[in-house]
Amino acid sequence: MHTSNQPSQLLVDQLEQFRQLPSGPILDLACGSGRNGLALAQAGHPLWFTDANKEALARVEHQLTALGTTAVIWHQDLEDGHNPFAGKQFAAVIGFNYLHRELFPWLIDAVKPGGLVIYETFTIKQAEIGRPSNPAFLLKPNELKQFFASWQILHYVEGKQANPDRYSAQLVARKPNKE
Repeated sequence: MHTSNQPSQLLVDQLEQFRQLPSGPILDLACGSGRNGLALAQAGHPLWFTDANKEALARVEHQLTALGTTAVIWHQDLEDGHNPFAGKQFAAVIGFNYLHRELFPWLIDAVKPGGLVIYETFTIKQAEIGRPSNPAFLLKPNELKQFFASWQILHYVEGKQANPDRYSAQLVARKPNKE
């Protein structure tokens, strides 16, 4: 839905949070064009870009080369039923405009203590104004917040957003150092 190459305003507004991360890479989940992860890579953060679309990953890799930086390009079907994060640890995970509920328990385990999740995706109200409209890809009220109920919620907004107009839930949460 987002057509700009600019990073999400949510990510831009939360850049200060990345100064407090444990060591380790940041995962750009279902990265698509990579616009959000590329902004972080350009700022010097170690990144992993993952997506099921090989062509999208090739474009991300080309953009990384143009920026003079590198990252891990990880072709992965995130919806094949196995835990793609098994044995992996990330300092942060960013996810935008993507929902596959089965990933959340595995994703939560893959974030290091003190790590961060920045996530924004569509809510069920999005179907009233356009795509996506399939309930499988739309969050129920407060569902995103509930996935991270045991974490420190630094930012949570759910409702109509502008530029582009959409109904979404935005979350920024830090994993507790001790669970």
